[in-house]
Amino acid sequence: MSSSALQTTGESNNHSLKNGEMYADGINWDDLGFGLIPIDYMYTMKCSDGENFSQGHLSPFGKIELCPSAGILNYGQGLFEGLKATRTEDGRIMLFRPQENALRMKMGAERMCMPSPSVEQFVDAVKQTVFANKRWVPPPGKGSLYIRPLLMGSGSNLGLGPGLEYTFLIFASPVGNNYHKGRAALNLYVEHKIHRATPGGTGGVKSVTNYSPVYQTQQQARAKGFSDVLFLDSATGKNIEEIVAANIFIRKGNVISTPTLKHGTILPGVTRKSIIDIALDFGYQVEERVIPVEDLLAADEAFCTGTAVVVNPIGAVTYQDKRVEYKTGGALCQKLYETLTGIQTGRLQDKKGWTLEVN
Repeated sequence: MSSSALQTTGESNNHSLKNGEMYADGINWDDLGFGLIPIDYMYTMKCSDGENFSQGHLSPFGKIELCPSAGILNYGQGLFEGLKATRTEDGRIMLFRPQENALRMKMGAERMCMPSPSVEQFVDAVKQTVFANKRWVPPPGKGSLYIRPLLMGSGSNLGLGPGLEYTFLIFASPVGNNYHKGRAALNLYVEHKIHRATPGGTGGVKSVTNYSPVYQTQQQARAKGFSDVLFLDSATGKNIEEIVAANIFIRKGNVISTPTLKHGTILPGVTRKSIIDIALDFGYQVEERVIPVEDLLAADEAFCTGTAVVVNPIGAVTYQDKRVEYKTGGALCQKLYETLTGIQTGRLQDKKGWTLEVN
């Protein structure tokens, strides 16, 4: 629980919502970070192997019960997604491209030998979860409700193989405007010995197994003063791929480049996809390609994208014994950030049909 965001009821900014309803008590909406604040309800839906997901339900947020031999615990058979609900100035609650998260979960479920909710089931479950917890969606400009859908092998499964029961679960938590508070420019370390993903592996899906193996590398980099780690491809060790939990872009002149998805080692980020479309609208040439680390070092600008980081500038990268700094003031990154968040929060017209109102 994020203690800095919690306070006594008398201190909270307990503004009124529509119809006289109130925001959640005891929350300092001006000091939200990116940590779990328990909300009212979570959503659960189950199915057996060989069947389809059907009716789910809301229940009070709390602990879940799993058999010690569950597939998620023993073999890492699980996926997760991340998306946000944002409140507009006129009080509406908006989701951003939830269908894309649903499709990515379906793709990942196929790779991990799991059944998955339909796109319609996924989106409806997200909407139910947000609506039931609407008092936890921060006031306009204060942050968003971060939504975490999970799909996991939850049945007993001692032998190696797909499970016999699966659980789709959604929980959420209010979070601040940006994972990197104040949107400080990142100072990245380019890791050239340890790799995040390999061709033919699960780097292209949001498997739970993709994340903990990079903890050690990330901790070591942060102990040296770096913000995060950028990984190179495992096949050649010469091309940039992905930050721990974000996609990367570089700009050289009027050309914006981001690592290609075709090798299956890059997560197809929803924010990444959206930024490509916005950059094209701005008149930039956008390339999805193999990017040698030398191109990163020679770039005019670099930034990363993701649900948590949104669009965040990169101030410097260090590769082996070479450090390169980028100018971040008045950069394209800020323009992309303002446009994307403007659409998400209703400040700008959504001409692409990306947002979905929760009502």
